[in-house]
Amino acid sequence: MTSPAVGTPFPDFTLQDAQGQPRQLSGYLGQYVVLYAYPKDDTPGCTKEACDFRDNALLKSHGAAILGISADDAESHQSFAEKYSLPFPLLSDPGAAYLESIGAYGDKNMYGKVVRGIKRQTFLIGPDGRLVKAWLAVQVEGHADAVAAAIEKDRAGGESPSRG
Repeated sequence: MTSPAVGTPFPDFTLQDAQGQPRQLSGYLGQYVVLYAYPKDDTPGCTKEACDFRDNALLKSHGAAILGISADDAESHQSFAEKYSLPFPLLSDPGAAYLESIGAYGDKNMYGKVVRGIKRQTFLIGPDGRLVKAWLAVQVEGHADAVAAAIEKDRAGGESPSRG
């Protein structure tokens, strides 16, 4: 499956967070949502990415809701969030059905081998529930800053549809 197109409504979900509470994308209408798909809790790249989102002052100032999503279970998410004081929900998608539906699960290249798994991707969803921008091959370094810059650009009315 390919990711949703920029400018189209982003597919809703109902997924459990680390406390087992259901979360829905539609519950965040009216604010920007940074939905980031990541392979695994408590691994070096995923930890850096989560901490960068946690620490980004511009994302906080814009009031963006940050949601991490992986196939890890609630217990793993809870441990990861507590260990790194992550103030945002981590959502569980066991079996990766939702991730696959948005193009964030499938074939990827790992160390020269093609494997199936979660792709590190980020989706910026606007207050109206439409996709503003998608990063389909995330490089962790500087990524949170790029997401914050995209919100600023969109708020100023200058975001051109792009898929980075």
